[in-house]
Amino acid sequence: MRAIAVFGFFVVLVAMTGCGAEPSGPTSASPSATSPSAATPSAPPSSPAPSSPASSPTATADELTITVRDASGATTSWRLTCDPPGGTHPDAETACRVLDERGATALPAVPKDRMCTQVYGGPETATITGTWRGRPVLSRLSRINGCEISRWSALEGLLPKAGA
Repeated sequence: MRAIAVFGFFVVLVAMTGCGAEPSGPTSASPSATSPSAATPSAPPSSPAPSSPASSPTATADELTITVRDASGATTSWRLTCDPPGGTHPDAETACRVLDERGATALPAVPKDRMCTQVYGGPETATITGTWRGRPVLSRLSRINGCEISRWSALEGLLPKAGA
């Protein structure tokens, strides 16, 4: 009986040595990276933390285009730059602060397997494209369910308050 327990221990030990290892070959892109509503505002977990674009001589400046379709169907578009805040956004300073505080979690698309409350928040939509923190951004937002409403709310200041 003791021999079976020792053998089982070694089987588990051998199996665990392969867990957590970095893949040695090329990997495919994650589903969120290929999704049209995905944004890639931060570096992958295995990479070192990105430096601020202002502190990196090779980084491209933050420059985003925000296009919003309000509840009446009217479309408004702004250009936003950060470091320093500028562009045609009506409150560039607030928009850049909101991006710094919440952009990393609110810009990426909601994972397809996430369960969201089926609450309709309104017909508003927004598209955010350009470069942020030296990385390309393509983010589509709406208010069609609880997850999307949360993303929109997190980005208020960059986006207008819904219904306004």
